[in-house]
Amino acid sequence: MKTLFLSLIIAVTLTGGSIYDFKVGGLDGTDIDLSQYKGKKIMVVNTASKCGLTPQYEGLETLYKQYKDKLVIIGFPANNFNGQEPLDNKGIKEFCTKNYGVSFPMAEKISVKGDDTHPLYKYLKEQAAAKGFADPVTWNFGKFLINEKGELIATFSPRTTPMSEDILKWLN
Repeated sequence: MKTLFLSLIIAVTLTGGSIYDFKVGGLDGTDIDLSQYKGKKIMVVNTASKCGLTPQYEGLETLYKQYKDKLVIIGFPANNFNGQEPLDNKGIKEFCTKNYGVSFPMAEKISVKGDDTHPLYKYLKEQAAAKGFADPVTWNFGKFLINEKGELIATFSPRTTPMSEDILKWLN
């Protein structure tokens, strides 16, 4: 038990930093400063417009509207899975607005796996590994949930729908 505890302390120390240290470019051309969300839960989700799971945008929007006083959702479009996000930033913004009425913050298109993984996703994956959570970035719509203090508290597979009991239990 002592060894496990020390391993966790070392792992968390090695991953360093805080979610609040990150700023990412937004689809609208402005920066999304994650420090502005201190005191709220943050759900980070990799998205794609041409995926069988793309209808999850609807559930993400519902979740965001229902819990926006205590939760922010940030979508990260990525083209890492079978070319399912072929659109550019402008096209993604138009698609999300027209088809799903997305009002939660959307980051610019990034990479969520491989040699060019965005630093935020590297950080989140390191945090997940240090805490023994599954890496949710196995496909589009993998989800990370961060608490009000900036700590990763859960990960959810791409197939976990936004309004599922697995997610809602963290918000109620």
